[in-house]
Amino acid sequence: MSTHLDRPAATWGPPPTAPPTEPREPVVPAPGPGEPKQPLHRRLWRGRPEDPRWVRPAFLGLLLATLLLYLYNLSASGYANSFYSAAVQAGSQSWKAFFFGSLDAGNAITVDKPPASLWPMELSVRIFGLNSWAILAPEVLMGVGTVAVVYASVRRRFSAAAGLIAGAVLALTPVAALMFRFNNPDAMLALLMAVACYFVARAVEDGRTKWLVWAGVAIGFAFLAKTLQAFLILPPLAIVYAVCAPVSVKKRFGQLALATGALVASGGWWVAIVELWPASSRPYIGGSQNNSFLELTFGYNGLGRLNGEETGSVGGGGGNSGGQWGETGWDRMFNSEIGGQISWLLPAALILLVAGLVATRTLKRTSTTRGLFLVWGGSLLITMVVFSYMAGIFHQYYTVALAPYMAAVIGMGAGILWEKRSELWASITLAASVVAAASWSYVLLNRTSDYLPWLKWLLLTGGLAAALGLVFAGRINRRLALAAASVGLVASLAGPTAYTLSTLQEGHTGSIVTAGPAGASMMGGGGPGGGGGRGGFGGGMPGQQGQNQQNGNGNAQNQQGNGFPGGGMPGQNQQNGNGGTQNQQGQGQQGGPGGQTGDGGGMGGGGGVGGLLNGASVSDEAKKLLETDSGQYTWVAAAIGAQNAASYQLSTGEPVMAIGGFNGTDPSPTLAQFKEYVAEGKIHYFISSGDGGGMGGSSSGTSSQITSWVEANFKKVTAGSSTFYDLTQKASSSDS
Repeated sequence: MSTHLDRPAATWGPPPTAPPTEPREPVVPAPGPGEPKQPLHRRLWRGRPEDPRWVRPAFLGLLLATLLLYLYNLSASGYANSFYSAAVQAGSQSWKAFFFGSLDAGNAITVDKPPASLWPMELSVRIFGLNSWAILAPEVLMGVGTVAVVYASVRRRFSAAAGLIAGAVLALTPVAALMFRFNNPDAMLALLMAVACYFVARAVEDGRTKWLVWAGVAIGFAFLAKTLQAFLILPPLAIVYAVCAPVSVKKRFGQLALATGALVASGGWWVAIVELWPASSRPYIGGSQNNSFLELTFGYNGLGRLNGEETGSVGGGGGNSGGQWGETGWDRMFNSEIGGQISWLLPAALILLVAGLVATRTLKRTSTTRGLFLVWGGSLLITMVVFSYMAGIFHQYYTVALAPYMAAVIGMGAGILWEKRSELWASITLAASVVAAASWSYVLLNRTSDYLPWLKWLLLTGGLAAALGLVFAGRINRRLALAAASVGLVASLAGPTAYTLSTLQEGHTGSIVTAGPAGASMMGGGGPGGGGGRGGFGGGMPGQQGQNQQNGNGNAQNQQGNGFPGGGMPGQNQQNGNGGTQNQQGQGQQGGPGGQTGDGGGMGGGGGVGGLLNGASVSDEAKKLLETDSGQYTWVAAAIGAQNAASYQLSTGEPVMAIGGFNGTDPSPTLAQFKEYVAEGKIHYFISSGDGGGMGGSSSGTSSQITSWVEANFKKVTAGSSTFYDLTQKASSSDS
């Protein structure tokens, strides 16, 4: 038997104990049969005919506020992660590089992810030119789109207020404000995962095949953004539809089969082309050891992330006792490394998820309301569990994937408890969620005790007061209930909002970025003090023990060498040419157009030295040297490691070969291939790495072999503080 919880939210709920004292807003009836529909622009502005007039303007205001918030100070991040910005530049110059996701327009090697997340940025750069806004504005639009999708999904079965709360929670989550303004693949992944949940929820609602097929398409394209992380939510989505869909069992499984086919087609077409394309005429697949995207997908970017066995990288080894990537365990999302990024409202979300399932426990199998809780809540739980126990490479910003799920659960849970607030258990549970949010915010703010020290007490007091109001006064008078709910909402969002605003104040560059003020996410437990590494679902190096460099927004990034491409001595910070750690403020590399900007990325400069976490500082002299006669060469230079190469490429606008890919450990090119390129006059200079090898390179590694051969056979050239080898001039006896 159906109950009010399965009807649209506008028709829900028992009236409050006391009738409302304020007049209800007029409701515009829907056009009857034969009546003309309103023009599209009127419908976009008006929204549902049955909605109060304030609903659609409030929703559009939320989207506009999110857009303006995320655009604020956007150019402070410059090229953000130069690893991906170099690929964006390459794709804006070469359609072949665009398709494969090459790091350079010469198509030597690709990034270690599929290229879908690069495509919007590359199209933007083709239109607007290479600059910070052209690269990062598409990421901002993805953030606004994700807020819209979460609102739309919650709004279908719950009140407009519930949808607005969900959207606001997402927009004000610190790690979301960070990653929807950054050029890693996570922004596109979060958007497409939210879209997939929306489509599955629609399919559960009416059993129509098209919604499930579109969900498969969304997940397939998410795979082309960040490989197997896109598949994390497949189990709960498939199970929810198989159990809850309002069609026969036979049809349900047939629809799931069609959705699987759509997933394979939308994600597999690119993989099939790459695997069938002759390896000799395409770039090397970065991050793989055998030039195979499938090997990269199921090894380094797949199971290796779970068990820590990342072939070609430094390995994980997290385990339950903690390892290079921090402590694992059930509380990982709440610890000092991760908590400030995502966990502000996670305790409240878990309470509200349980409450939503309890409130819908008596509904029929096909309940759309319960289905929504299962879709978004199941996605939240499975992603939390995997992130908490994965032993491989893990970075704090991965947790942006949780933000849409958490926001939707909070909006739905708050909406359903508000409608049932006349029942004692519902008002107590709603109050408990507010207390949980305020109390946990107090704990997180206390970890950065010098940052707004008064705020933790204010929100804790406000949260407790709101909880008392919801339990007692709120059940008697609607106005008091609204006042208590408003105070509780402010108390719950004050902490993450403060961290979000702190995040917006600073630029973020390099491979590892974190949200919040200084000390918000210090890696511990044997983890990499801010760690090194590339963006994406896995990637990068752990920081070794040593001295942390504190960047502009307080994200301690360990910049030591210990075998990094061009790294310094183990346990020391990367240093520039005159021995000082370099922090650059504003947009622009030395001698380059809007390159590495300083939130303290620790850019090494001496001897062309880059670093795993960020790129090198390129002097005017080095830039001029590389630009001379650049049109005669496929690559103006070659460098060990992708971040090092990216810095020179972004500075000059010319292709630079990244030997060994990101880490300098990929077996590409081989020494024989490099010798052939040199003999054919395709590479002008080799950029000295200072230590004769790539990250973790041994004397037998490809990067070290190439370095040794170059140093023994070609003329050394100095430009500014950087050292190059001219591959068109043999070394004389006086050079040796």
